[in-house]
Amino acid sequence: MSGGGWSYRPHAAQRRADAREPRPKPGNIGQNPRLRDFLQDHLTRRWSPEQICHALRARFPDQPEMHVVHETIYQALYVQGRGELRRELTRALRTGCAMRRPHRHSAARRSRFVHPMVMISERPAEAADRAVPGHREGDLIVGKNNGSAIGTLVERSTRYLMPAPPKPPATPSPPT
Repeated sequence: MSGGGWSYRPHAAQRRADAREPRPKPGNIGQNPRLRDFLQDHLTRRWSPEQICHALRARFPDQPEMHVVHETIYQALYVQGRGELRRELTRALRTGCAMRRPHRHSAARRSRFVHPMVMISERPAEAADRAVPGHREGDLIVGKNNGSAIGTLVERSTRYLMPAPPKPPATPSPPT
């Protein structure tokens, strides 16, 4: 802004922003002794972090500073150098693992389909003109709110419809 005596100084603004946001930031658990004591008490009782999160919301409904998600508890246990929760509490977890293993890496994910789909435009000529029987088209019809589904196979030359009802859910095997 000219004439007003004020000008924007980006380097000074960046220095002020850096001073306001020190890193590493102290975590919610490390700053709140009451929350930390609650977590340690329930972890020694072998509660899971998910159960603890639900108990916190039930016991302290009007105190958002006492609400954390289970991932925060896992990070407080497993991240080195923070010291927000005692390291021996990791042994109180149900898994008993001292190190956390990621469930799946994004790079290791596989495609749902082994073979790439063939586009309709790339269909062979004998299937396109319906001269040879045996070629089928498949479709999946899904009901409202994914509540039901049925698969259909239509034979292209005779137009014979073969509905394929979904498999019933597998019943869990009894514990041994």
